[in-house]
Amino acid sequence: MNPPTLNLTARTVTDIGKERFKLVEISNLFGEPEVVIEQARISHFERINEHYPGVRAPVSGALLSALCTAVRDIAEQDLGLSVGTIEGDAWFSIVTREPGQLTPIQRLPHFDGFDETQLALMIYLNRTDHGGTAFYRQRSTGLERVCEADFPAYRQSLENDVRAHGLPAAQYMGDGAPIFERIAASSATFNSAIIYPGNALHSGVIDNTLELSPDPTRGRLTINGFFRPAG
Repeated sequence: MNPPTLNLTARTVTDIGKERFKLVEISNLFGEPEVVIEQARISHFERINEHYPGVRAPVSGALLSALCTAVRDIAEQDLGLSVGTIEGDAWFSIVTREPGQLTPIQRLPHFDGFDETQLALMIYLNRTDHGGTAFYRQRSTGLERVCEADFPAYRQSLENDVRAHGLPAAQYMGDGAPIFERIAASSATFNSAIIYPGNALHSGVIDNTLELSPDPTRGRLTINGFFRPAG
């Protein structure tokens, strides 16, 4: 199968939070998004870990290669990074877990690892009324990104806050209060994408009152990817 055509011309870069990390937003990413959705429709989805509240299926090698090239170009042009060759992984993803079934860790913002060179990509391929991606600050520490050196303070503060306030209710994240503060959010416009630091605190914006269908043509279908310099 030929790689999909990607359009990177319609993009904006925004500084987020007090740390002013970069959020790149891209509109009209795929020339033929319905072809990509059809790839998702015929893919085999399964639950691959207990952290993601839904099911995933790996994208094709051709699509992954195209995304690696796109992320490299954006990293160099918009983020001022000299990255050389980019490697990564990407999956079709659909949130399916009902709010009442969420584990404690799924009710909180998360980050995708300590690697400060890793970039996360999210592509929105659904026309549901669910939202995009929200970014958060831990109120007690002021942290918006979590590196390895920050993690002990982050974890201790989180444990203290949970003791003081209790665990969040079994539902998807809202404004984050009282433990976190929402500092920004992307929209989920069909065929749009965002790129952001993988260690930024974030969460999907999921409407707790709407259906969470596992059907790629009806559910909250996205592509999630993590990319880093090779070697």
